[in-house]
Amino acid sequence: MQALSLAVLALILYIAAASWQGLALMRRVPQNPLLVRSMGALGLVFHIALIIVLTDKGQLSTTSLSNNAILLGALVVALLILVSLFKPVLNVSVALFPLAGLILLLAVGLPDTQHVAHSISPGIALHALSSALAFAVLSIAAVQAVIFGLQNQALRHHQTRGIVQALPPLTIMERLLFELIWSGLALLTLSIASGFAFLDNMFAQHLAHKTVLSLTAWGIFATLLFCHHRLGWRGMRAVRWTLGGCAVLLLAYFGSKVILEVVLNRS
Repeated sequence: MQALSLAVLALILYIAAASWQGLALMRRVPQNPLLVRSMGALGLVFHIALIIVLTDKGQLSTTSLSNNAILLGALVVALLILVSLFKPVLNVSVALFPLAGLILLLAVGLPDTQHVAHSISPGIALHALSSALAFAVLSIAAVQAVIFGLQNQALRHHQTRGIVQALPPLTIMERLLFELIWSGLALLTLSIASGFAFLDNMFAQHLAHKTVLSLTAWGIFATLLFCHHRLGWRGMRAVRWTLGGCAVLLLAYFGSKVILEVVLNRS
């Protein structure tokens, strides 16, 4: 019951923060980044409190689908708030804050499977941390790509009112998108390299799908960045490649877990 209450409080605050930012984009309320960050950060406090409660009860394991979702959700929110202090990415919170809250609420409701806790080496810890950070950064990039794509299409059709007026200039939005992809690719590279260095066999049966899909996602993002630099790829082509790479990465992180734990009800 305590876990559910914390999840609901986090969801309410995430939705409140996202709603204000959404209304600001529609020019219904003034821009107030401090308010949005504060509500998001308070939601994150309840989010982290839930993680602590689950940890104390021995129910938190990084091998569980629901627990992976809870931990990655907290990391995405924290990273978004931090990056928003330096880059204009707070508009991404309109989608990511409610999504993090809904995933948190659903994850608490999923049937828990018992896992044996194991200590991990520094090398495995590096792999896990870099994997989580890569997913978080590229998740932000995916939403940024959607917003950039909508802005790009609106300007192509000479629609300059509404949300478009509240967004930074298109060139800044595009530059921010590629900065996020560069950062995400660097972290994904570290994740893959540390996996090959510190895991016994990256192509073992339980890891093969994740390895292949992660390498595929890496190839998509690397191709996009190379072609952007050498061939001038930009606009909607960049949006499609970004979303494609993120979709593959999402399958790599959660695809098999959904099938095993939700569909087949196996740990």
